[in-house]
Amino acid sequence: MTERLPRLTPADLDEAQHAVYQAIAGGDRAKGVQHFPLTADDGSLHGPFGIMLHAPGVGLALQALGAAVRFGTDLTPRIREIAILQTAHATGSTFEWWAHERVGRAVGLTAPELTALSLGSFHSADPAEDAAATFVATLLTSATVTDAEFAAASAALTDRQLIDLTVLVGYYRTLAQLLTVFAVGAPTEPG
Repeated sequence: MTERLPRLTPADLDEAQHAVYQAIAGGDRAKGVQHFPLTADDGSLHGPFGIMLHAPGVGLALQALGAAVRFGTDLTPRIREIAILQTAHATGSTFEWWAHERVGRAVGLTAPELTALSLGSFHSADPAEDAAATFVATLLTSATVTDAEFAAASAALTDRQLIDLTVLVGYYRTLAQLLTVFAVGAPTEPG
């Protein structure tokens, strides 16, 4: 399927779009080791970031939420990536899987763990990771979290971590919806 929005290069952007572009391409996502390219060779943004440019008022807030759930939570990097990959699998988001499988490997997820995540059957010997994965699976498959499910998650995770996980899953579900509606998949390699 063809992408439903034109890809915008830096030369195409108005002032509001440029602010979104700078927040993404010049923000925390662009610092340090890059596990996947944010931009294509022409400077256009990959994935949901390119979509955000088309609605800069929402896009700026959405990218800020994304930066917060990637870089400002109390989650370990492994728990964060486990939750993102669970969400990518559950929503069928090829872009999110493409991007975060790379990040997952970088934070120590093994090939068998990535396979389990791709099959929707992840479990961990680490109590916090297993509790987080179970909690995320509940968020992705149910409209509610029962008292028993919440108590099980609370036994291994802090209130802040449960809030962080809930917001993280909501954010990545939103991205998956945007990617689906506007027919954006994983980019072809290299950039």
